[in-house]
Amino acid sequence: MSIANILKDAKAHMDKAFESTRHEFSSIRSGKATTSMLDTVRVEMYGSHMSLNQVASVAAPEPRLLVVTPFDKGQMKAVEKAIRESDLGLDPSVQGAIIRVPLPSMNEQRRKDLAKIIHKFAEEGRIAVRHWRTEARAGFKKLEGVSEDDVKHAEKDLQKLHDDCIARIDAAMKAKEAEIMEV
Repeated sequence: MSIANILKDAKAHMDKAFESTRHEFSSIRSGKATTSMLDTVRVEMYGSHMSLNQVASVAAPEPRLLVVTPFDKGQMKAVEKAIRESDLGLDPSVQGAIIRVPLPSMNEQRRKDLAKIIHKFAEEGRIAVRHWRTEARAGFKKLEGVSEDDVKHAEKDLQKLHDDCIARIDAAMKAKEAEIMEV
């Protein structure tokens, strides 16, 4: 392992942590319906828990409506139950071969609750980035035959990667929060 490899590995992991955090943000409801809102819903089917997108297709034909079409029509009730029991506060209704999920308008309290959830996801992302910084520092200490100056320069580069990634997470959090608070 070399300093360059450790930095490259740390950057890749930090980027993955950022992307994961952005994906979590996309599952939080803002003003309009998006198909990714239901990505966190888990459906109990055939004796195991599966994500909703594995058992049904989701469409957003209108800004305030989602339409879920289960692949197996016999599992309609299980899909409806999973959506109803998710922490998204949705009230689905079965209509023939589809499940309609109207999105209620958000009140001020719900907006604040969603903002808290976004802050929690952002903090989890920051923790992951810090973890990879710590891992890289431990990797620097294990290197043999490398001067202290090279390690110091590498730690400065690592800190810059860390700070950039944290700044991107914070910017994404602020943008999502503004989107949610928009009436």
